[in-house]
Amino acid sequence: MELSNKRIERRDFFAQRQQVLRTWHTGKDVEDFDLGVAYQRAIPQAKRFSTALRKADLAGKTLLQPRAGVALVPEHIKLLTFLEDSCDVLPTTIDAYTRLNRYEEAASGIARSEEAGTSLLNGFPAVNHGLAGCRRVVEALSKPVQVRHGTPDARLLAEITLAAGFTAYEGGGISYNVPYAKKVPLEQSIRHWQYCDRLVGLFEEEGVRIDREPFGPLSGTLVPPFVSHCVALIEGLLALEQGARCLTLGYGQAGNLMQDVAAIRSLRELAHEYFQQSGHDDYQLNTVFHQWMGGFPTNESGAHAVICWGAAMAAMSGATKVIVKTPHEASGVPTKEANKQGLDATTQILNMVRDQHPPSGPALEREVELIKREVRAVMAKVFELGKGDVAVGAVRAFEAGVMDIPFAPAACNAGKLLPVRDNEGAVRIFEPGRVPLPDDVLAYHRERIEERARAENRAPSFQMVVDDIYAISKSMLIGRPR
Repeated sequence: MELSNKRIERRDFFAQRQQVLRTWHTGKDVEDFDLGVAYQRAIPQAKRFSTALRKADLAGKTLLQPRAGVALVPEHIKLLTFLEDSCDVLPTTIDAYTRLNRYEEAASGIARSEEAGTSLLNGFPAVNHGLAGCRRVVEALSKPVQVRHGTPDARLLAEITLAAGFTAYEGGGISYNVPYAKKVPLEQSIRHWQYCDRLVGLFEEEGVRIDREPFGPLSGTLVPPFVSHCVALIEGLLALEQGARCLTLGYGQAGNLMQDVAAIRSLRELAHEYFQQSGHDDYQLNTVFHQWMGGFPTNESGAHAVICWGAAMAAMSGATKVIVKTPHEASGVPTKEANKQGLDATTQILNMVRDQHPPSGPALEREVELIKREVRAVMAKVFELGKGDVAVGAVRAFEAGVMDIPFAPAACNAGKLLPVRDNEGAVRIFEPGRVPLPDDVLAYHRERIEERARAENRAPSFQMVVDDIYAISKSMLIGRPR
């Protein structure tokens, strides 16, 4: 079957489903789709992710969510219970073996963790724990729980966790492939995620709303807003076509206040524009702001400062939700205490900033319009290459270098677009590669980079890019020479 942005027929979905559920032995426990629907229907609204998001948007509140996951069910419950009072919604971060569908190795990691008395995996192996183990997690908590991972083929994981009562599911065929994997064909991962979205759509048809969240930060370092926006819009359109109706589109903090506020605002406005142009008007739209995803300072005081700056930007941008980092980001998997410290610091800033007016004026309007022009230029080419089909267009756009994610490892990614900060710390385009941005837009980027070069008394160069990658970990935003 050729790739297209067409809804998977119900009979074709269930035929594929039989194969998916045979991937690992725990799949047999979710064969009866109706039982999963009945379980989801019984979940109280206080534990439903989409309800929490809708209430937050209406109230102008930004919800807090950490990242968290360990190998064993009792320890994972203990971890989330410890964090529950400090956040609004909860995660279950999946381990690396499960993300790569390596369930045998995940099983070995569980056994070794049991022997050691501590987690030897970097997340929760939900597929191995199966329906019963996942439901133990959901039932032990009083707040909504989301599956967060990084999986090009997340079909079995979706089947088990959604039947188990998780009410939000993160990822997408581009955002969980290009920044994460090297050799997974993009067409294949988009197909696999169309399956996940069709599964969510089938729950929606039964009156069960599951939040779908494309992964916004992508490669996590100096990603220009228009790049992540294009991916979010494409994955949103793919999800809507398969029947998903609750979408949370994300963006990873860049560090410049004006640009970050403009990014969240333009993302929401562009989403309405493209979704409605494509014939969708029945959907719930939310936004998520990810605190800095690049390198962190090694000292905890510096890390707390980065966390607080991200919290302030999330609040000022009006994001529905903020993903919170920890002061242990530079040293590995955080302790539960460190995770709570990040949440508490973020809460303090959100409370202080919530009633203040966000940036406004000509500079903000200029940045919003710049992002929109960049997105529209790329998306126009995506639709042209796909002859109106966004799934086909996305694959061809990556093949042509029209879409290009900085520093992403995938073989399908051109890797020619290079970002760099300007003299105020906003992310600009140093080298566009084959991304079809308007000439005057590229001229504006060059002007802003040259302004920085004059201030630093050096020529614009690749060294600036390198300096900016390490800047925040060295207690700076802009990688200026010392």
